[in-house]
Amino acid sequence: MPDVSQITPAALRNLVRNALAEDIGSGDATTLSVVPAEHRITAQLRSREACVISGLMVAEMVFAELDPAVRVTRQAKDGDACQPGDVLATISGPARAILTGERTALNFMQRMTGIATLTRRFVDQLRHSKTRLLDTRKTTPGLRLLEKYAVTCGGGQNHRFGLYDRVMIKDNHLAVAALTGPGGLERAVQAARSAYPKLQVEVEADRLDQVEAALQAQADFILLDNMSTEQMAAAVAMRDRLYAHAQLEASGNMTLDRLPDVAATGVDFISVGALTHSARAVDLGLDIDDIQHAYPDTAD
Repeated sequence: MPDVSQITPAALRNLVRNALAEDIGSGDATTLSVVPAEHRITAQLRSREACVISGLMVAEMVFAELDPAVRVTRQAKDGDACQPGDVLATISGPARAILTGERTALNFMQRMTGIATLTRRFVDQLRHSKTRLLDTRKTTPGLRLLEKYAVTCGGGQNHRFGLYDRVMIKDNHLAVAALTGPGGLERAVQAARSAYPKLQVEVEADRLDQVEAALQAQADFILLDNMSTEQMAAAVAMRDRLYAHAQLEASGNMTLDRLPDVAATGVDFISVGALTHSARAVDLGLDIDDIQHAYPDTAD
């Protein structure tokens, strides 16, 4: 089951309220003018293409924020593989709330399901190896928690959540460190360990001499950036010889077709920014199946 521990009710409610405020503004003019307040409906949330589901709890929160009388009954769970026409959830209750929340709920779910679906495709390419798939920080501002959760629904793992939970010494950091003279990489690792002794330290390397320097500095992780498959294999051999505790992460130009060959080099992780920055929204729909109280009760 995907980890939802970082998605607190307060954080989720804040995201949903902001999205609803953006869409509704001063009021849903169409629904308020066309749909009588007494109408109740039942609708089915359905997949319209093959996908891996993510975001059902967000859809539930959307409708709950609009009217607690709306009931959402799940027929699927996040992480399930679904086919076209599968019913994911049944939503019943006041028609105005359901119609007003429809687009916001679908926007969240289509985005998250797209990420989960793409992630599953990448994970499947690694199924015969021990290499694990990671996401990156290339997420939609404000939606990182949900997008990283969607990655776990697809079977991937989360890299750091932000700048605060791992030291990541990248090329620009090393360029600045080099201004003070030779040995900038080693000094950067030492400075990071001194300032943040409880955090793991990762170093980005795009050359094998940088890999060697990071190993000599005993970095916890080394990111092999845009290296050829042959260079990555050499980096793995170097790691095994110099500092076996370091873990290697391959990144850059990681296409589906390339993943098995990269995994065969023995790297521990492959990180793919496209999981979150390039995933296509999946086609989901909300179809009304039943309308109750279409006319006011006029009986004595």
